[in-house]
Amino acid sequence: MTETLLAAEAATLPQTRHLATAVPGPRSTELHAERTAQVTNGFGITLPVFVTRAEGGIIEDVDGNRLIDFASGIAVTSLGASNKLVAERVAAQLAAFTHTCFMVTEYESFTKVCAWLNRNTPGDFEKRTGLFSTGAEAVENAIKIARAATGRPNVLVFDEAYHGRSLLTMAMTAKVNPYKLNFGPLPTEIIRAASANPLRPAEGLAAGAEAALESVEATILEHGAGTFAAMVIEPIQGEGGFIVPAAGFIPGLRKLADKYGILLVIDEIQAGMGRTGTLFASEHEGVAGDLILTAKALANGVPLSAVTGRAEVMNAPHAGGLGGTYAGNPLACEAALAVFEQFEDGKLLENARRIEAVAREILEPLLTSTNVVAEIRGRGAMLAIELADAATLEPRADLAKEISSACHAAGVLTLTCGTHGNVVRLLPPLVIGEELLRDGLTVLAGAIADAAN
Repeated sequence: MTETLLAAEAATLPQTRHLATAVPGPRSTELHAERTAQVTNGFGITLPVFVTRAEGGIIEDVDGNRLIDFASGIAVTSLGASNKLVAERVAAQLAAFTHTCFMVTEYESFTKVCAWLNRNTPGDFEKRTGLFSTGAEAVENAIKIARAATGRPNVLVFDEAYHGRSLLTMAMTAKVNPYKLNFGPLPTEIIRAASANPLRPAEGLAAGAEAALESVEATILEHGAGTFAAMVIEPIQGEGGFIVPAAGFIPGLRKLADKYGILLVIDEIQAGMGRTGTLFASEHEGVAGDLILTAKALANGVPLSAVTGRAEVMNAPHAGGLGGTYAGNPLACEAALAVFEQFEDGKLLENARRIEAVAREILEPLLTSTNVVAEIRGRGAMLAIELADAATLEPRADLAKEISSACHAAGVLTLTCGTHGNVVRLLPPLVIGEELLRDGLTVLAGAIADAAN
């Protein structure tokens, strides 16, 4: 692999899987019991282990187990959970000041982050950026900006979309359980259209982009094209199952947006910041959004999000209409500047592409050697395995759960997702070493083979 990727293997925390106890171990079990007594049950948990250290592609827990990290905090710690340059810049800022609120007194790092995003996001036009704290905040502010710019109320979203957990972004998210269940009533100006899932086209539609785009246009016209401020799309649908849309779908949405004067908002919150082997996943589609949303890996674990877009659109809200107490906090801005610096030589993007090549080498034989792997899909270090009966495509959420549980017991942290809960997703740090990557993928492939049998 590349020099950057191999650097993780020289980390101070050994970059090897190691099981000192069962997973979870006795100390984690004690701490989880205390968590249950103190923390609301509304927070779920994938793997109840308590972490003491994390570096490169390894998470070490309180029992001394070293787990291979195929989650990256749900695509957040893409440069490792204790990135040295991020830590140094944040520590220096912490020593200077932690917060002033950018709307009260200013600091240069906020402007520098905005300038980098203006230069590097897709689109050959003048841009402006606003910084916020969370992905859901970025989505909500994009809708505010789009409504201010167009004077229109409605927002078009898509099947299998995920955009957040706030009241508006819950309405924009497709999956009911656990995201919307019991939390209504929700905002009503949200209209849902068909997506272009190659494996599972919308009911009544042929596979491919053409039929999906015809359906989307019909939905726009049904509700009145002049009522839509924005259409919001993930270039790879994350929580929906890491769905790469049928070729031509997102370029087709760009044409529809232009045709009807609707702003195209591209939600890169999970897929962006190098995860797919390009800085932004929409680069694979050759499309620039009028607005583009970033968060998660933007500051490698320090809360930061952004809305970047056409200057005239971004400047539409009145002064004071955007902001937030913690928006663009200086610690987060310094973390983001450290992330940007590490993308300069192109090695991290090369790493993401190499991760995909190794993963496909190990996992794709399962397409023919088992009868439960319906599809292996994704781009770069954003990959997924969909589990379903080969003959009927009946989703097998039970197998996804069984496979993840087996991986966890063996010391490999995996996540599940998908509308039907039948997808195992892989989000390793872009700095993971090849030997460690292969070890984790071998464990995963073995768990899938065992479940199939």
